[in-house]
Amino acid sequence: MTEATTDHNGLALKATALARLHSAPEILQVVNVWDVISARTIADIPGTKALATASHSIAASLGYDDGENIPVAEMIAAVGRIAAATDLPVSADLESGYGDPEDTVRRAIGVGIVGANIEDQMRPLPEAVAQMEAVLKAGQAEGIDFVLNARTDAFVKAGDRDPEEVLADAVERGKAYLAIGATNVFVPGLLDERAVTTLVQAFGPQRLSVINVPGSLAPSRLQELGVARISYGPWTQRVALTALANSARELLAGGALPEGTLPLN
Repeated sequence: MTEATTDHNGLALKATALARLHSAPEILQVVNVWDVISARTIADIPGTKALATASHSIAASLGYDDGENIPVAEMIAAVGRIAAATDLPVSADLESGYGDPEDTVRRAIGVGIVGANIEDQMRPLPEAVAQMEAVLKAGQAEGIDFVLNARTDAFVKAGDRDPEEVLADAVERGKAYLAIGATNVFVPGLLDERAVTTLVQAFGPQRLSVINVPGSLAPSRLQELGVARISYGPWTQRVALTALANSARELLAGGALPEGTLPLN
Protein backbone atom coordinates (compact mmCIF):
# COMPACT_ATOMS: atom_id res chain seq x y z
CA MET A 1 0.00 0.00 0.00
CA THR A 2 1.27 3.49 -0.82
CA GLU A 3 0.05 6.97 -0.04
CA ALA A 4 -1.38 7.20 -3.54
CA THR A 5 -3.53 4.11 -3.06
CA THR A 6 -4.69 4.75 0.50
CA ASP A 7 -8.47 4.63 0.95
CA HIS A 8 -8.93 7.71 3.15
CA ASN A 9 -12.64 7.07 3.67
CA GLY A 10 -11.91 3.57 4.86
CA LEU A 11 -9.10 4.84 7.07
CA ALA A 12 -11.35 7.47 8.61
CA LEU A 13 -13.86 4.76 9.53
CA LYS A 14 -11.13 2.57 11.01
CA ALA A 15 -9.75 5.49 13.02
CA THR A 16 -13.20 6.25 14.42
CA ALA A 17 -13.71 2.57 15.27
CA LEU A 18 -10.34 2.42 17.05
CA ALA A 19 -11.14 5.55 19.06
CA ARG A 20 -14.46 4.02 20.14
CA LEU A 21 -12.72 0.84 21.27
CA HIS A 22 -10.53 2.94 23.55
CA SER A 23 -13.46 4.76 25.13
CA ALA A 24 -15.71 1.70 25.59
CA PRO A 25 -16.28 0.39 29.13
CA GLU A 26 -14.88 -3.00 28.07
CA ILE A 27 -11.11 -2.88 28.17
CA LEU A 28 -9.33 -3.10 24.82
CA GLN A 29 -6.62 -5.74 24.72
CA VAL A 30 -4.17 -5.57 21.83
CA VAL A 31 -1.87 -8.55 21.44
CA ASN A 32 1.16 -7.00 19.77
CA VAL A 33 2.34 -8.24 16.38
CA TRP A 34 5.51 -7.70 14.35
CA ASP A 35 4.97 -9.09 10.85
CA VAL A 36 2.25 -10.25 8.49
CA ILE A 37 1.99 -13.83 9.74
CA SER A 38 1.78 -12.80 13.40
CA ALA A 39 -0.81 -10.18 12.45
CA ARG A 40 -2.95 -12.67 10.53
CA THR A 41 -2.68 -15.21 13.33
CA ILE A 42 -3.84 -12.75 16.00
CA ALA A 43 -6.51 -11.20 13.76
CA ASP A 44 -8.11 -14.65 13.38
CA ILE A 45 -8.43 -15.18 17.14
CA PRO A 46 -12.01 -14.60 18.35
CA GLY A 47 -12.21 -11.45 20.42
CA THR A 48 -9.49 -9.57 18.56
CA LYS A 49 -10.88 -6.12 17.73
CA ALA A 50 -7.73 -4.24 16.72
CA LEU A 51 -4.05 -4.84 16.16
CA ALA A 52 -1.03 -3.04 17.55
CA THR A 53 2.54 -3.37 16.37
CA ALA A 54 5.56 -3.59 18.67
CA SER A 55 8.51 -1.49 17.51
CA HIS A 56 10.97 -3.50 19.60
CA SER A 57 9.77 -6.74 17.98
CA ILE A 58 9.80 -5.34 14.44
CA ALA A 59 13.32 -3.99 14.93
CA ALA A 60 14.52 -7.30 16.39
CA SER A 61 13.02 -9.29 13.53
CA LEU A 62 14.94 -7.12 11.04
CA GLY A 63 18.23 -7.19 12.91
CA TYR A 64 18.15 -3.82 14.72
CA ASP A 65 18.42 -2.93 18.38
CA ASP A 66 15.42 -1.22 19.96
CA GLY A 67 15.46 2.57 20.32
CA GLU A 68 14.99 4.09 16.85
CA ASN A 69 17.97 2.22 15.39
CA ILE A 70 15.78 0.89 12.58
CA PRO A 71 15.55 3.32 9.63
CA VAL A 72 12.16 4.99 9.55
CA ALA A 73 11.53 3.78 6.00
CA GLU A 74 11.90 0.16 7.14
CA MET A 75 9.54 0.70 10.07
CA ILE A 76 6.92 2.33 7.83
CA ALA A 77 7.22 -0.50 5.32
CA ALA A 78 6.81 -3.09 8.08
CA VAL A 79 3.72 -1.53 9.66
CA GLY A 80 2.27 -0.96 6.19
CA ARG A 81 2.52 -4.67 5.37
CA ILE A 82 0.72 -5.45 8.61
CA ALA A 83 -2.05 -2.92 7.93
CA ALA A 84 -2.52 -4.32 4.43
CA ALA A 85 -2.89 -7.85 5.80
CA THR A 86 -6.03 -7.19 7.88
CA ASP A 87 -9.36 -5.40 7.83
CA LEU A 88 -8.96 -4.50 11.52
CA PRO A 89 -7.77 -1.06 12.62
CA VAL A 90 -4.04 -1.02 13.29
CA SER A 91 -2.14 1.14 15.77
CA ALA A 92 1.62 1.36 15.27
CA ASP A 93 4.36 1.78 17.84
CA LEU A 94 6.39 4.58 16.24
CA GLU A 95 8.81 5.11 19.13
CA SER A 96 9.49 8.85 19.43
CA GLY A 97 8.70 9.65 15.81
CA TYR A 98 12.19 9.07 14.35
CA GLY A 99 13.20 12.72 14.52
CA ASP A 100 10.10 14.06 12.75
CA PRO A 101 6.89 12.77 14.36
CA GLU A 102 4.58 14.74 12.07
CA ASP A 103 6.15 13.36 8.88
CA THR A 104 6.48 9.86 10.33
CA VAL A 105 2.80 9.75 11.26
CA ARG A 106 1.77 11.18 7.91
CA ARG A 107 3.74 8.40 6.21
CA ALA A 108 2.22 5.81 8.54
CA ILE A 109 -1.29 7.00 7.68
CA GLY A 110 -0.29 6.69 4.04
CA VAL A 111 0.24 2.95 4.49
CA GLY A 112 -2.96 2.36 6.45
CA ILE A 113 -2.13 3.08 10.10
CA VAL A 114 -4.86 4.84 12.14
CA GLY A 115 -3.24 5.18 15.56
CA ALA A 116 0.17 5.28 17.18
CA ASN A 117 2.18 5.17 20.38
CA ILE A 118 4.56 8.11 20.55
CA GLU A 119 7.15 8.24 23.35
CA ASP A 120 7.99 11.46 25.17
CA GLN A 121 11.33 10.01 26.38
CA MET A 122 11.02 12.48 29.26
CA ARG A 123 11.90 15.48 27.14
CA PRO A 124 11.14 18.86 28.71
CA LEU A 125 7.36 19.04 28.90
CA PRO A 126 6.83 21.94 26.44
CA GLU A 127 8.93 20.06 23.87
CA ALA A 128 7.03 16.83 24.50
CA VAL A 129 3.67 18.59 24.16
CA ALA A 130 4.79 20.11 20.84
CA GLN A 131 5.81 16.62 19.70
CA MET A 132 2.32 15.26 20.45
CA GLU A 133 0.68 18.25 18.80
CA ALA A 134 2.67 17.51 15.63
CA VAL A 135 1.25 13.98 15.60
CA LEU A 136 -2.31 15.24 15.89
CA LYS A 137 -1.63 17.81 13.18
CA ALA A 138 -0.60 15.02 10.81
CA GLY A 139 -3.88 13.20 11.43
CA GLN A 140 -5.89 16.37 10.85
CA ALA A 141 -4.02 17.05 7.61
CA GLU A 142 -4.89 13.56 6.38
CA GLY A 143 -8.55 13.96 7.36
CA ILE A 144 -8.76 11.23 9.99
CA ASP A 145 -9.37 11.15 13.75
CA PHE A 146 -5.92 9.71 14.44
CA VAL A 147 -5.72 7.78 17.71
CA LEU A 148 -2.76 9.11 19.68
CA ASN A 149 -1.71 6.84 22.54
CA ALA A 150 0.66 9.43 24.03
CA ARG A 151 3.36 7.62 25.97
CA THR A 152 5.14 9.05 28.96
CA ASP A 153 8.34 7.32 30.00
CA ALA A 154 8.14 8.55 33.59
CA PHE A 155 8.25 5.02 35.03
CA VAL A 156 10.48 3.51 32.34
CA LYS A 157 13.15 6.15 32.98
CA ALA A 158 12.55 6.48 36.72
CA GLY A 159 15.88 5.08 37.84
CA ASP A 160 16.23 5.55 41.61
CA ARG A 161 13.93 8.58 41.81
CA ASP A 162 11.29 8.86 44.53
CA PRO A 163 8.26 6.83 43.32
CA GLU A 164 5.90 9.64 44.38
CA GLU A 165 7.78 12.10 42.17
CA VAL A 166 7.67 9.63 39.28
CA LEU A 167 3.92 9.19 39.65
CA ALA A 168 3.42 12.96 39.86
CA ASP A 169 5.43 13.39 36.65
CA ALA A 170 3.28 10.81 34.88
CA VAL A 171 0.12 12.60 36.02
CA GLU A 172 1.38 16.02 34.93
CA ARG A 173 2.54 14.82 31.54
CA GLY A 174 -0.54 12.74 30.87
CA LYS A 175 -2.86 15.64 31.66
CA ALA A 176 -0.88 17.87 29.32
CA TYR A 177 -1.20 15.39 26.45
CA LEU A 178 -4.91 14.89 27.00
CA ALA A 179 -5.39 18.66 27.07
CA ILE A 180 -4.08 19.01 23.51
CA GLY A 181 -6.22 16.15 22.18
CA ALA A 182 -4.45 12.83 22.80
CA THR A 183 -6.88 9.91 22.84
CA ASN A 184 -5.14 8.14 25.70
CA VAL A 185 -2.04 8.30 27.85
CA PHE A 186 0.22 5.26 27.78
CA VAL A 187 2.19 4.74 31.00
CA PRO A 188 4.39 1.65 30.58
CA GLY A 189 5.94 0.05 33.64
CA LEU A 190 5.10 -2.48 36.33
CA LEU A 191 2.29 -0.47 37.93
CA ASP A 192 0.69 -1.45 41.22
CA GLU A 193 -2.99 -0.90 41.99
CA ARG A 194 -2.37 2.38 43.77
CA ALA A 195 -0.50 3.82 40.78
CA VAL A 196 -3.19 2.69 38.34
CA THR A 197 -5.93 4.12 40.53
CA THR A 198 -4.12 7.45 40.85
CA LEU A 199 -3.61 7.70 37.09
CA VAL A 200 -7.22 6.80 36.26
CA GLN A 201 -8.47 9.38 38.75
CA ALA A 202 -6.18 12.01 37.22
CA PHE A 203 -7.00 11.26 33.58
CA GLY A 204 -10.57 10.01 33.86
CA PRO A 205 -11.94 6.53 33.08
CA GLN A 206 -10.94 4.92 29.79
CA ARG A 207 -8.03 7.32 29.24
CA LEU A 208 -5.14 5.26 30.63
CA SER A 209 -3.25 2.65 28.60
CA VAL A 210 -0.88 0.19 30.24
CA ILE A 211 1.47 -2.59 29.26
CA ASN A 212 1.07 -5.95 30.95
CA VAL A 213 4.28 -7.73 31.82
CA PRO A 214 4.94 -10.66 34.16
CA GLY A 215 3.60 -9.56 37.55
CA SER A 216 1.09 -7.00 36.23
CA LEU A 217 -2.47 -6.68 37.45
CA ALA A 218 -4.99 -8.97 35.76
CA PRO A 219 -6.97 -7.56 32.82
CA SER A 220 -10.22 -8.06 34.73
CA ARG A 221 -8.94 -5.90 37.60
CA LEU A 222 -7.59 -3.25 35.24
CA GLN A 223 -11.03 -3.06 33.62
CA GLU A 224 -12.63 -2.61 37.03
CA LEU A 225 -10.22 0.24 37.75
CA GLY A 226 -11.18 2.05 34.52
CA VAL A 227 -8.17 1.35 32.30
CA ALA A 228 -8.82 1.77 28.57
CA ARG A 229 -6.23 -0.44 26.93
CA ILE A 230 -3.72 -3.18 27.63
CA SER A 231 -0.84 -3.99 25.29
CA TYR A 232 1.99 -6.48 25.66
CA GLY A 233 4.89 -4.89 23.78
CA PRO A 234 7.77 -7.23 22.96
CA TRP A 235 6.49 -9.92 25.33
CA THR A 236 4.34 -11.59 22.66
CA GLN A 237 7.38 -12.09 20.45
CA ARG A 238 9.27 -13.39 23.49
CA VAL A 239 6.50 -15.94 24.05
CA ALA A 240 6.89 -17.12 20.45
CA LEU A 241 10.68 -17.23 20.66
CA THR A 242 10.54 -19.11 23.95
CA ALA A 243 8.33 -21.75 22.33
CA LEU A 244 10.75 -21.94 19.40
CA ALA A 245 13.77 -22.30 21.67
CA ASN A 246 12.08 -24.98 23.75
CA SER A 247 11.09 -26.92 20.63
CA ALA A 248 14.61 -26.66 19.25
CA ARG A 249 16.05 -28.09 22.48
CA GLU A 250 13.57 -30.97 22.31
CA LEU A 251 14.35 -31.70 18.65
CA LEU A 252 18.12 -31.52 19.13
CA ALA A 253 17.78 -33.91 22.05
CA GLY A 254 16.08 -36.45 19.80
CA GLY A 255 12.50 -35.50 20.52
CA ALA A 256 9.58 -34.60 18.28
CA LEU A 257 7.59 -31.55 17.36
CA PRO A 258 5.06 -30.52 20.02
CA GLU A 259 1.66 -32.18 19.88
CA GLY A 260 -1.05 -29.81 18.71
CA THR A 261 1.22 -27.67 16.53
CA LEU A 262 -0.97 -25.89 13.99
CA PRO A 263 -0.12 -25.01 10.36
CA LEU A 264 -0.80 -21.29 10.89
CA ASN A 265 1.58 -20.15 8.13
